[in-house]
Amino acid sequence: MRVLGIDPGLTRCGLGVVDGGRSRSVTCVDVGVARTPADGQLPDRLAAVADAVERWMDTHHPEVVAIERVFSQHNVRSVMGTAQVSGVVALAAARRGLPVAFHTPSEVKAAVSGSGRADKKQVTTMVTRVLGLDAAPKPADAADALALAVCHLWRAPMASRLAEAEARAAELARAHKARLKSAQRGTGRGGGGR
Repeated sequence: MRVLGIDPGLTRCGLGVVDGGRSRSVTCVDVGVARTPADGQLPDRLAAVADAVERWMDTHHPEVVAIERVFSQHNVRSVMGTAQVSGVVALAAARRGLPVAFHTPSEVKAAVSGSGRADKKQVTTMVTRVLGLDAAPKPADAADALALAVCHLWRAPMASRLAEAEARAAELARAHKARLKSAQRGTGRGGGGR
């Protein structure tokens, strides 16, 4: 499976493409950052990020897009920019019929480093090691994008099995309720004692 990981940001949007199979082995296909000028107009900046993401999608043909879920920060302006970029990326994926998965920063950290509280340096170190890279991806946004892609590759099979189990449990519950309802109707009609 090929995953495009996106670390959304208005000034720097991390992009990372990773291939993975059934085992936990993963390979880095490409990594980079889309940059926009901090003093640019918001619509122009969003368009620039969208153009970069679409070029990556056209070049690498991912099967799924993994985006970091926006989380609460003290800087509301930063959160707004991150959320807007996430929306632009999700729209670009939807237009291509690509599934989109959102992962929280702690999910990504836990998947890659084993700790949901790992710092950026630890995540970068583990991404470099897991992907067998000669050098750590820079800036941190690029490493985070690769971490998102790796996280999705490693978590997707588990999430899929969990969704299948939940669907099966729901189906069994519906069947059980139907049998109970049928049994209650049967005893209510005429069945009393002998």
